[in-house]
Parts: sequence; C-alpha cells; structure tokens
Amino acid sequence: MLKFLLRRFANYLVLVALATCLGYFLAATSLNPRSNYEGRNPRPSQASIEAKLNELNLNNHTPIVKRFTKWAGNFVHGDMGKTFQERPVWDEMKRRMGVSLRLLFIGSVLGAALGVGLGVIGAVKQYSLTDHLSTAWAFVLLSTPVFVLALMLKLGAARYWNPHMPPATRLYYVGEYTPKLGGSTWLQIRDRLAHLVLPTLGIVLGQVAFYSRYQRNSFLDVMGSDFLRTAQAKGLRRRTALIKHGLRTALIPMATFFAYSFGLLLTGATFTEKIFGWHGMGEWFIDSISNNDVNVVAAVIVFSAVLILIAGLIADLLYAALDPRVRIR
Repeated sequence: MLKFLLRRFANYLVLVALATCLGYFLAATSLNPRSNYEGRNPRPSQASIEAKLNELNLNNHTPIVKRFTKWAGNFVHGDMGKTFQERPVWDEMKRRMGVSLRLLFIGSVLGAALGVGLGVIGAVKQYSLTDHLSTAWAFVLLSTPVFVLALMLKLGAARYWNPHMPPATRLYYVGEYTPKLGGSTWLQIRDRLAHLVLPTLGIVLGQVAFYSRYQRNSFLDVMGSDFLRTAQAKGLRRRTALIKHGLRTALIPMATFFAYSFGLLLTGATFTEKIFGWHGMGEWFIDSISNNDVNVVAAVIVFSAVLILIAGLIADLLYAALDPRVRIR
C-alpha cells in the first residue's frame, strides 16, 4: 500500500508542477502589470517604470522563460515574490489560506457526510415520498448557481436581522468576525462561528445535492448485487448487510468524486467569499486578475494545485481502506 501511495504522490507532484508552469505562463502572457504604473497620474518616468517592473520580475520586455526561471528559483527557496503594492506574497497568502481552508474543509466534509447519508436513505426508500422530495430538492440546488444561492442566503439573513440579539448569537452575513468585539476567548470563538454559518451553508448545500445523487445511484447498484443477496442468504440481517457490505462498496466511487469536487470547490468559494465579505484566496484571485498581479495569480494557482494533491491523496487513502484489492498492489 505504501508503494501505491508513494507512486500516486509522485504522479500528483508532476501534475502540480505542470499546473504551476502552465498557470504562470498563462498569467504572464495575459496580464499587463505595466498598466498599473503607466495609468497613474502623474505618470512616472519610463525609467522608473522599467526599474520597478524589473525589481518585481514583471517586466514584459524580459523573455517569459527568464522571468519564470527566476520566479521558480525564488519559489524553491520560499520566496513567492511581491505584489504590485510591493508586499510579500507569502505574508498575505498565509492569512488568506486560513480563511479559505475554513470554508473549504468544513464545507466539503459536512457536504460529503450529509450527501452520502441522504443518498443512502433515498436508495433504501426508493420511490417513497422521502426519495421524491430529496431528489427534487437536490435537482433544484444543482441547477442553482453558487452565487445565486449565496445571495439568497445573504438576503434572507439581512431580512431577519435583529440588532438587539447578543452579538455572538446572530447569523452574520458580512465579514469573518466582529471587529473590536472584546470579551472572553469563548465569546470570540462563538462570534467567528456565527460568521461562519451562512458562508459554509452556501457551500454545504451544493455539496449535499451533488453527493446525494451519486450515492443514491451507486447504492442502488449495490443493493441488487449478488454478494449482498448471498450475505443475506447466509443469515445476515438486511440492515447489517447493507451497512457492513453494501455501504462500503458503494462508497468506493465517492472517494474519486471527493478529490474532483474538492478541487472544484475553490471556484464556489470564490463567489462565496466575495458575497459574504471574506478575504480569502478566492477573493484575492479575482482582485489579482483585476490588478494584473502575475505573482499573486501564480501563488493562487499553486495553492489550488496543492489542494487537489491533498484531496487526491485523501481519496486514495479512502479508496485503499474501502477496497482491499488496492492494498495488495
């Protein structure tokens, strides 16, 4: 199993390196950092513009291969360059990673767990009222864009906002925390959790709908399999057979879906962060494109690639735990 995981890890590293290279070249050829300086009033001298672009490794007159080589060399030594405001990219990235990972991790885990549970219930109670309602609810959520769902949650929270409630018991729809709240550490934790509810819910709802449909179909296939009928014929109770053998087999495809959905989740988090005023990686990515900030765009691409690497390894571990044949290789 260790050889299998090491082999998969090496494959993912190659994919991360490839995604990083392609992302940097795309950003460096598409964005125009020079416009950040030439559009100022009063306009700086041409010599100062060239000097500043050279200092930040953003000069489009320098061959792109040379710029990438310098960026990659600095990156290997832990230097991801500077933003066009001349702030270290890594310093800003450290803070924003924590913001995004709160949404991505909690949203993906809750969404996967609830979606799998709902899918199993729908399969066991096929064609029942519960199954029809969960199916209709899932299709409505899947057909609703992420930003529309986030806006509906925000507008609903704003409609029923009560300013007389204690600060830590409200459902906030703007920001990550209440500035200058003070009080005990527990009060500040509750305040952050209250700010976390609505953005997380916007991600969880879509994930639940996604996983429930796949899990329902996967579990229906398993329920009609020969090995499950054999287990029941040997005296195993239906519920025990479904949980011990059926669910384990039906979860195998979900491990692969988890890796892909976790990588795509950053796109949904981008809209969620902008709408709810969370200053995370998604918001930073949109702002960096608007600001023609190549170094920041490259840093966000690396972050996304590493997220997919981690999700892929988790999926491989789950796959190995669910399928004994993988551990033999």
